[in-house]
Amino acid sequence: MSPDGMWSIGELAGQAGVTVKTVRFYSDRGLLPEASRSSGGHRRYGPDALERLRLIRSLRTLDLPVPEVGRVLEHGEGLADTLQDAIDVQLRELGSQLTALRWREAALQLIRDCPAEERADRLRLVGRVSTPPSTAPMARFWRGALPVRLSSRLVSSILEYAVPLPPADPTPAQVLTFARLYAIATAPCPATDPRRSAGNRIDDVRRPDVLYDGLFDAYTLAAAGLKTNRAPERGQALDCFVAAHAESRGLQDSTEFRRRLNGLLSRAADPMVDRYWELTGELTGSPEPTLGAAHEWMRASLKTDVTAAAG
Repeated sequence: MSPDGMWSIGELAGQAGVTVKTVRFYSDRGLLPEASRSSGGHRRYGPDALERLRLIRSLRTLDLPVPEVGRVLEHGEGLADTLQDAIDVQLRELGSQLTALRWREAALQLIRDCPAEERADRLRLVGRVSTPPSTAPMARFWRGALPVRLSSRLVSSILEYAVPLPPADPTPAQVLTFARLYAIATAPCPATDPRRSAGNRIDDVRRPDVLYDGLFDAYTLAAAGLKTNRAPERGQALDCFVAAHAESRGLQDSTEFRRRLNGLLSRAADPMVDRYWELTGELTGSPEPTLGAAHEWMRASLKTDVTAAAG
């Protein structure tokens, strides 16, 4: 340090072990203020410049962007909190990048290891999915399927079940399953649109919240039978299922209503929607039955009941 307690830009660079160009870069961006200028117009730095330069270098080592470094440096007393916020942002971004890399790796393995004759089709299928994968298309798919007047509470609950979160560290098989789900949700063909399903949206439903609250209760009751592979049957779950449909229309449960409802649900059956729920179960690997599986069990129970009543 010079007798006046100041460093030249070269001296500061030498003390910090960086290049003059680096010091000038941070100075020009306001991160490293100069204390004064020499008579010849050269930059001069005070004794605190070395510690500040070291701090800047440490922050940049964490890959914080230059503007974020500046924001941290501006908060002298609140440095710890500001630094924690900046690090949290970086960790979230890094997590997203790592997820994208894991998905890309699994996708490459999937395409590499599949039979040669399937490679082109799988490449097209997987290539449509962003990395990291987005669930927005599936959410739009189901939002469009639900009644407009359905409460936001129930919409959120249904989406929680219907839109599976992609694994952060997927296997190649999970990448393929997610890509197939994505393809169903984004297919332009009306045959894959769940809005065709009268089981989900029937024109004469007056109170959609009553219907879906009741369906959730019925599916919960049916879960025990599904887990034990019990055959569809009459009972409390079916009564709850039919009551939800009847009450939402301002009608009463009756043999005739069950016959009519069975016809509506049978005509509304959609193999592509069934496939969506099957893939959802494969992707999550959860022992809990999907809403789609529960709906099919209830529909089969209703058919059994109607057939028995007709006999």
